[in-house]
Amino acid sequence: MTTPEPADRVLARASLAEGNPTGWFEQLYTAAARGEAELPWARNVPNAELAAWASPGEGRRALVVGSALGDDAEFLAAAGWAVTAFDVASTAIEAARTRFPTSTVDYVVADLLNPPAQWRQAFDLIVEIINIQAMPRDFRPAAVASLAGFLAPGGTALVCEVAEENMDMANWQSPPWPFSRADIESVAQDGVRLVSLETIRDGARYWATFTR
Repeated sequence: MTTPEPADRVLARASLAEGNPTGWFEQLYTAAARGEAELPWARNVPNAELAAWASPGEGRRALVVGSALGDDAEFLAAAGWAVTAFDVASTAIEAARTRFPTSTVDYVVADLLNPPAQWRQAFDLIVEIINIQAMPRDFRPAAVASLAGFLAPGGTALVCEVAEENMDMANWQSPPWPFSRADIESVAQDGVRLVSLETIRDGARYWATFTR
């Protein structure tokens, strides 16, 4: 018996065929809300590396990219950050608000490829964890440019993506589309510079920090 292909891959392929690199996120969240699909990234706990990095926010502004169901955003808010968290899928934002009805997080529907102009250099902390890797490589430069543009002078950007190292790229089934080391380093643009870069989880992911 053939194992069904995961819904995220089926929906992503169809969305990309229509020239829409992010439309499948809303479709997947909607299907998951109906119990017809699973969210492969939903863990109901904050990212382990982010939790290990934990730094007091003291009221400074943080932006969580692709906030999904809100676990990372809520973790940062509890640590004292003034958090804005966005996702391209309105169903994801609605789900996060429902999960955390008394949250201080500002949950926003927004697109990394066309972000609000007022976010330019507006955040002291940027958290991007395995979101850009869900977009095809053709869209990666624009997404990375947006990411770099969010960071305020003196701020910190944390970037984690699936790494090409130790991956069988010849037989890779997407999404995600893994990052090369050069892809990660490309966040260092527009005055942003790389502070550190390492591989984690037995070489499966990159974890990088940047500053402006």
